[in-house]
Amino acid sequence: MAENVCDSPSEAKTIRIGTRESELALKQTHIVRDALQKTHPRLKFDIIKMKTHGDKILDVALSKIGSKSLFTKELEIALEKRHVDIVVHSLKDLPTTLPEGMVIGAVCEREDPRDVVIMHPKHAKASLAMLPKDSVVGTSSVRRAAQLKRNFPELMFESVRGNLNTRLRKLEEGSTYDALILAAAGVLRMGWQAKISQYLEEDLCMYAVGQGALAVECREEDSATLALLSSLGHRNTTVAAVAERGLMRTLEGGCSAPVAVHTKVTEDQLDLQGGVWSLDGSEELRHAMSTSLAEPDSSSDTSEHPAKVAKVSNTYSGVVSLQSLDHYMSQAHTLGVALAKHLLSKGADKMLAAAKQQNDANLPSNNPNLPPKTGGELKKEIEVNGS
Repeated sequence: MAENVCDSPSEAKTIRIGTRESELALKQTHIVRDALQKTHPRLKFDIIKMKTHGDKILDVALSKIGSKSLFTKELEIALEKRHVDIVVHSLKDLPTTLPEGMVIGAVCEREDPRDVVIMHPKHAKASLAMLPKDSVVGTSSVRRAAQLKRNFPELMFESVRGNLNTRLRKLEEGSTYDALILAAAGVLRMGWQAKISQYLEEDLCMYAVGQGALAVECREEDSATLALLSSLGHRNTTVAAVAERGLMRTLEGGCSAPVAVHTKVTEDQLDLQGGVWSLDGSEELRHAMSTSLAEPDSSSDTSEHPAKVAKVSNTYSGVVSLQSLDHYMSQAHTLGVALAKHLLSKGADKMLAAAKQQNDANLPSNNPNLPPKTGGELKKEIEVNGS
């Protein structure tokens, strides 16, 4: 553990925050740091930048690299070794099963979770429906590609890798892509609102589990840090995240599987829609369920301590419970699991297995920067380091 970090954040001079080094990751980390600094003005927060496995391999589609922890593993190793005290992630990058000893201590308020279209300058102000036949649309997501192939069969969808700046440069300065599909949250956080040509609604492209939300991960046994993070949690976002991650975990989906969601949370109701697609978009399975977010029994009221952390053993797909939200989180988790089981009963398991088999068959084996086709070496490394 670093010399200038005490076991108790309330006594620490410095809290170290781990993050990826991209501009977007840093902007997101600054959002979390500034919120913590406002709540805890006497503490100092240092940002520690790192490069992850997914950041190092930029010439291969995400679904073909063969790992579920592409953008988190190195950060979690640093957390485990106490080089950092917390780590800021895009929630959609975090697997629904976290390394042993790690939890999501806070889910911050969600930015717009939808996907957006950014057009090449020659197609300024166009929509996907207006693009000429065989136009090339760049996306690194099988989820987006599968849904959009179904809705726009006349377009071509090709992988595009790199951070947001790199992908935008490839679009605007090159001739390969006619458009890009990106998460609205990242585009908005980068201040690129004016570049958005189209927001994709759920009838065209549902979004990824956790998309638009920031997650702050910490060590499970670090109760002081969990208390520090409790002020960051956002009620509706946390409830939505628990439902979506419950669905994903039950489906056992990942970055190689076209799984998507659309969630709406009000004061008293949670609506969750989930979908599974074949890689080529020819098969689609969707279903929606809702649940009332009933008030907890008065006998279990914890309003006197609204931010108090519940026992960490009570987690929902890695998200640690807060006593003030546990009742709602439990309802959300139950809904997510129920929806996943319904989809599985309708054949989602076969669709997901087929997608995984197709991706495994296409794993590159001749690139020395990649794990072997079986993922064996990487799997051993992840197991050793707790990912």
